[in-house]
Amino acid sequence: MTGANRGLGLETARQLAGSGVNVIVTARQAAGARAAADSIAQGKPSGAVTALPLPFDVTDAAQIGAAADLLRTTRAAIDVLVNNAGIAMEGFNAEVARRTIEVNFLGPLRVTEALLPLIRAGGTIVMVSSGMGELSGVDDRLRARFTDPKLTRDALVARAREFVADVAAGRHRERGWPSSAYRVSKIALNALVRVWAPELAARRIIINAVCPGWVRTDMGGRGASRSVEKGAASIVWAATRSGEPTGGFFRDGRRVDW
Repeated sequence: MTGANRGLGLETARQLAGSGVNVIVTARQAAGARAAADSIAQGKPSGAVTALPLPFDVTDAAQIGAAADLLRTTRAAIDVLVNNAGIAMEGFNAEVARRTIEVNFLGPLRVTEALLPLIRAGGTIVMVSSGMGELSGVDDRLRARFTDPKLTRDALVARAREFVADVAAGRHRERGWPSSAYRVSKIALNALVRVWAPELAARRIIINAVCPGWVRTDMGGRGASRSVEKGAASIVWAATRSGEPTGGFFRDGRRVDW
């Protein structure tokens, strides 16, 4: 579980542990990962479940690689990977676009690729997305580019980087991009799920995107309509699937239009 030191990540890890799942909780700082693991394990009988801290930054390929190597040396195997770490920055400029794409889209991509050799056949990958990633928020030209059945992983990465370049050049509107880095990052993340689903199916690994809804967290704010427990339950539903469905976008166990 990435981004597990607070909010949705921490509550999702807590709910999974409560169902008897051993969890590995990640955070950028070692202290945050350790505090999350201790919080999850608190009050549970010794040996009932384990909550292990694993610090790394999802934007740092070297840290991700080191974490994967550590798990490999301990002969760890992963049944479920939940890519939850994400940001929502204020304002809109080239740096906001770059940072948001790095964390919300390229981060899950890097983590998944690094950990994929450790995921068991029959495993599950969950990308925590958002309703902001629905394609109703972009024009027909852009929608066609993200739903192209021939879209590849590399082409998708190139399109995300193109968005950042277009913002920096002041031409993103004329190219059909919305003025929201968060929206574009989640559209790209949803597209990645569709691109990867057929390939992963060959290994009997399912992958889905989940919208937890507007949740009362530091990111969502106090005025959000949903509790963190309800938002996390939507992620847990996807994390506990096996075999099917795959390649979908869900909220509360129900399919959401792309």
